[in-house]
This record gives sequence, C-alpha cells and structure tokens, in this order.
Amino acid sequence: MAGDRMLVAERAARVRFRRALTLMAFTLVVPGSAQLIAGNRKVGVVAVRVWLATLAVVGYLAVRLAIDSTYALTLTLSPTFMLVVRLYLIAGAIAWAALFVDAWRIGQPLSLRLQHRRAIVGVNGILCFSIAGTMLFGAHLAAAQRDLLLQFVDGELGKAHDGRFNVLLLGGDSGADRWGQRPDSLTVASIDATTGKTVMIGLPRNMQNFRFREGSVMDEQFPDGFDCDECYLNGVSTWAEDHTDLFDSDTPGIDATVMAVEGITGLDLNYWVMVNMKGFRRLVNAFGGVTLNVRDRIPVGGLGSDVTGYIEPGRRKLTGYEALWFARSREGSDDYSRMARQKCVMTALLTQVSPTQALTNFQEIAQASAAMIRTDIPGGALDDFAKLALRAREHKVATVSLVPPQIDTAHPDLDKVHTMVEKAIARSEGHGAENGRGKKRPAKVTGGSLGSRDDGYVANETDDVAAAC
Repeated sequence: MAGDRMLVAERAARVRFRRALTLMAFTLVVPGSAQLIAGNRKVGVVAVRVWLATLAVVGYLAVRLAIDSTYALTLTLSPTFMLVVRLYLIAGAIAWAALFVDAWRIGQPLSLRLQHRRAIVGVNGILCFSIAGTMLFGAHLAAAQRDLLLQFVDGELGKAHDGRFNVLLLGGDSGADRWGQRPDSLTVASIDATTGKTVMIGLPRNMQNFRFREGSVMDEQFPDGFDCDECYLNGVSTWAEDHTDLFDSDTPGIDATVMAVEGITGLDLNYWVMVNMKGFRRLVNAFGGVTLNVRDRIPVGGLGSDVTGYIEPGRRKLTGYEALWFARSREGSDDYSRMARQKCVMTALLTQVSPTQALTNFQEIAQASAAMIRTDIPGGALDDFAKLALRAREHKVATVSLVPPQIDTAHPDLDKVHTMVEKAIARSEGHGAENGRGKKRPAKVTGGSLGSRDDGYVANETDDVAAAC
C-alpha cells in the first residue's frame, strides 16, 4: 500500500515537473501562451498579440527585402528606425524575461522536488538571460548605429551637378590634432547620379601655382594662383587655419581645399569626406581585410623612421595595418606610385565589401566608421549614396590623375586638366573611346605600381582600375 502511494507521488512529481518545463517551452516559442493556459489570461492575450504583431512586421520586412534588397539600407540608415528598434528590443527583453519568471511561478516550483526545483531554476535562468541578453545586445547595436548616424549634419540630398555627385575624399593624418590639416591624399569621386558609374580624379598633394574657384575667398587672396614659396595643394588647409577670420565656417581648412580642388578640376563639389587613417585601418579589419595584388615588396615604415618589414608580392588578403601601409608607403617609390596604389585600395573596398559582411560585423564597422570619418554629407543623403555604391559595384571604376607625365605639378596647365577630367567622365558615361584601348600596357613595376613616373602609372589613368591593379 505504501509502495503504491510512493509510486503515485513519484508520478505526480514528474507530471508537475513536465508541466513546469512545458510552460517555459511555450513561453519560449509563443510568449504569453503560458499565461493563457494557466495564468493571467489578460496578460497572456496582450503578450500573444504583441508577438503575433511582431511576426507580422518581421514577415512583411522579409518579403519587402526579398523584393527590394536595398530597402535594408533605408532602414539601417534611418535614425528614427534605429531608435524604434532599440526601444522595442529593450522593452521586449524586459517583458519576455518577466513572462519567463511568471511561467516559473505558474509551474508552482515549491511543489516540486528539490532536484526538479533546481533544474527548473537553472532552465529558467538560462532562458531568461539568453533571450534578454540577445535582445539587449541588439538594442546596443541599434544605439551604436543611431549614434553614428546622428554625427551627420541634418538635411537631404542636394542636387547633382550635370547629372553627377562630386565628392572630395581627403586622407588625414591619424593624430587627434590633425583633422583638416595637410591632407595626405586628395581624390574626387565623381559619381553618376543614376547609374553609380564612378571616376576617381587624383590630385597630387605637391601641386603648385594653381587657381582657386573664381570668386571664392581664396581666389580673392591669391588672384594669380597659389604661388607663394613652398605653397602646395596640401598646404592650403594650413594657410586657411592660420587665417580663420576670412571664413565663416567651423572647417576653414577643408573649405579652402574645396575651393582649390574646384579651381583645379573645373568641377563643382557637392560634399567632402575626411578619412582618418587609424579609423581606416580599423574599418578594413572590421570587413575582414581586403584582397590586393601586391606587385612588388612594399616597405612598412621608412622616410624618417626604420623600415620594420615588408608586404611581400602576390595576391593576398591584407589586414588593416598592411592595407594602410600599402596605400601610404613612399620608401623606395614616389608620390605618384603611391596615388596609384591608393586607387587600388579604394576600388578593392568598393567591389569586395558585401552587405553580408557589413551585417556580420555591424558593431565594429559602426564604431570604426565613427572614428574614421568627418563629412558634410547630410544624414538624409546616406541612403541615396549607399544605393549608388551598390550600383557602382556593377561597373568598372575609372580614374584620371593630374600627375606627370601628363601634368607638370609645379606649373599645371589647368585648361589641359579640365579637358582630361571632362574626357574621363565622358568615357565613363560611354561617350568616348576607352582610355588605353590599343595601347601596350607597360610591364615595368615601380614602387609597387604598374608603370613608372616617366611613362605614367596605369592605375592613375585608366577606365578599369581593378584591371590595372
């Protein structure tokens, strides 16, 4: 008789234990279902409705993204959407954890045997912390992305100039006090507003005796051109920073540089982007590296410091540190070969970085981007530029650089410069013969770049940078 009672009690304990586990499983699959079955039905109804609404929204977004993959850019580049996601995830994490705790209560833990009670507490704790932790981490990522977006100025995308957006890309030194001073590299990305076809226009930092945009502040100060002693293009910003009273701006150095680039190229610039080199290195690492064709040994270090190593020849995936030295190294080469290598790095990043990589390394990319970039591109234009970047991946990237042997950087012929820029853009848009068609490609490699200073570096003037790299 006593044995029968013990057997019944054992079965009852197992039933209670399975019931408690089932309530937690229901809460995991459909939050609020445990309350509908055995708890506060009002709470259960609200929770289930919210869950179903969430599934409906997720389903809608999945269908929308399947139809239009670029819609993901619209969402991730919207500060409002990121705020909604963050608040929803925080509230959802708290509410879901509370439902798990309530499901544990409904399971009547005090009626369970000690080993069952411990197991239920462990399972409930794991579920609570894993679900809530995942959602809170998602909220953190949304907050990081929103903080990045809020760094951009307010406004929407401006008008294109002759159907193109012209963006000045400035490579700045990595010191905290060097923003906007003596840019290390200057490139204009001229982007077709419809197709995304891109022409990169490289400007040597040592260009002299050039004119500024007509009617600009700098043109008034230097009506005969930037002809002072030791006055180079990369020194325009320094001069402007020493004469801030002439500019009604928080970025006089960059503004003056824009006036110079507009005068040299004959283009109207829409926006500028200043890239911090340390941030660039971190961004490349966030993307998992960049694959480049290293044509010759590239020294790491040099020019006032010791060479500490080399990037060896071959097609290899470079880390952020290596990619930075590949783009900046001047030991045993010259500025113009370095400009060619920089075009190779820019093109590789444009063509190799995928949306999947961006989502996989979302947090690190957001943090690296915040450390890397200063720009006057308005937040409302980010979505448009991101979509243009996706279209640009489908086309060859062209380049023209205002360097020897075509251009004498000490006394540039600006009429010839304007013609070179116009022809490069026309070819990119399909209005002219491809540059270099029928020409024999030089076999010589100088400073890690195909070509030479006297013959010209291929990547500095071509209709297909990727092929020249």
